[in-house]
Amino acid sequence: MALSYGIGPLQRVWRNRSARHSAAMTARGRNVLRPRLLAILMLASATAGCQTSLSETDTVLLTPSQSPQTVEQLSRDDPRAQLGAREHPRIVASYGGEYKDQRTELLLARIVGKLTEVSENPQQTYRVTVLNSPAINAFALPGGYLYITRGLLALANDSAEIAAVISHEMAHVTANHGIERQRREEAEEIASRVVSEVLSGDLAGRQALARGQMRLAAFSRNQELQADVIGIRMLGEAGYDPYAAARFLESMAAFSRYRTAEPDDDPQMDFLASHPNAPQRIELARRHARAFGPEGVGDRDRDRYLDGISGLLFGDSPDEGYVRGRTFLHPRLKIRFDVPEGFEIDNTAEAVLATGPRDVAIRFDGVEAERGVGLQDYIRSGWVTGLDESSITTLDVNGLEAVSARAAADRWEFDVTVVRLDNQIYRFLTAAPRGSNDLQPTAAVLRRGFRELSAGEAVALQPLRVNVERAGPGDTVASLSRRMEGTDRPEALFRTLNGLGSAAGLAPGTRVKLIVD
Repeated sequence: MALSYGIGPLQRVWRNRSARHSAAMTARGRNVLRPRLLAILMLASATAGCQTSLSETDTVLLTPSQSPQTVEQLSRDDPRAQLGAREHPRIVASYGGEYKDQRTELLLARIVGKLTEVSENPQQTYRVTVLNSPAINAFALPGGYLYITRGLLALANDSAEIAAVISHEMAHVTANHGIERQRREEAEEIASRVVSEVLSGDLAGRQALARGQMRLAAFSRNQELQADVIGIRMLGEAGYDPYAAARFLESMAAFSRYRTAEPDDDPQMDFLASHPNAPQRIELARRHARAFGPEGVGDRDRDRYLDGISGLLFGDSPDEGYVRGRTFLHPRLKIRFDVPEGFEIDNTAEAVLATGPRDVAIRFDGVEAERGVGLQDYIRSGWVTGLDESSITTLDVNGLEAVSARAAADRWEFDVTVVRLDNQIYRFLTAAPRGSNDLQPTAAVLRRGFRELSAGEAVALQPLRVNVERAGPGDTVASLSRRMEGTDRPEALFRTLNGLGSAAGLAPGTRVKLIVD
């Protein structure tokens, strides 16, 4: 995995003592691991439902029932809905909150309404939440809770593709997969505890744990295949293009290839994944779609979809900071820093991570400064494992008070730098293998590039958005790609977001998605 060398040692050396040391600045979504695992696994998950909010106060209930009930009303007596209601706030918080856009929500309401009419339980009421995350994901919880990230909406190219995602998740709901999975996981958790306690980690114990994991994985794959069959049937019966499921799976695989040079180098991608691998799943999706006829049957509803997502936020939000190439900028906190050449920044929920050549990794976050505590005392306060106190040094980082120190753990060495700005302490942790010559040069680049943004610079920073335009007579993939802003490898991303193969051209008049600020 791209971050396997960074996350492990960073977590071992970096410990939060208390709630005071929780991250004051969180950044969400550009996790290198998410596109690699979630872009292909997107349709996996638990179980769900869907009611689409139109504004802060108005909701649309989607069900053909003459006396529909809200998800909240159902939760009073339904243990499945109670489970979903209990987990809903945690899910929303962990994905950066809800993303509010009336056009997008109306679009989803229309899709869910059509699918509900042909579902196996047309009396089921759903609640759809668009999550404010650029990750490409969709999943469901028992009792009618269904979630789609705005990152997934940006990748899709028509209503049929989103309908494929939603129908798959609705199938999980009607099949009660979430309850079955919860029971299976609880049983395996108890069995694992017994194995670890009784067999004390010997060979037999490890084999028993592995068998338990394989049973869970196979169980989940069966659920996913069942949901695929049900979902594609719903697609076709609702009048949508039944081949949309295979088409969107191909787009997710293409996005995975865009995000990483070696999308298949993780041996666990297919082994303990909660679904079949991408090529197998795409072929199965096509096979099920053929029951409705050859490709070209059904409605894609592309124009309506593109109208509904035009202006959609793309990538990181202002609350989370922006990644622009090798630079991280946060307009609300008014800070910025650079990483060295060859590093890729990963804006996660817990911290900003970056990985580079030769197993060097960086972690950055911020905490609220404690009154009266100097930076030297702070760095000694116990949150750094393996600290070499003799190495503590006072620094000036672009006019800001700072302290750095060395630490070591296992086969890793660390540079720890803390910088005070107003009432915040910002923390850099750089990790490199013992004996590496890259540790100090990498830390030096971070310190040189960290500074406070001016008010004008902060105001000028704008989020990226999806802009839908029509290709003109002289437009090509190359010329339109050059208009993409704030993105890595713009032509590759343009082709991925618009479902274009590596050699596909553009006909004049084709509507395309561009990323602009």
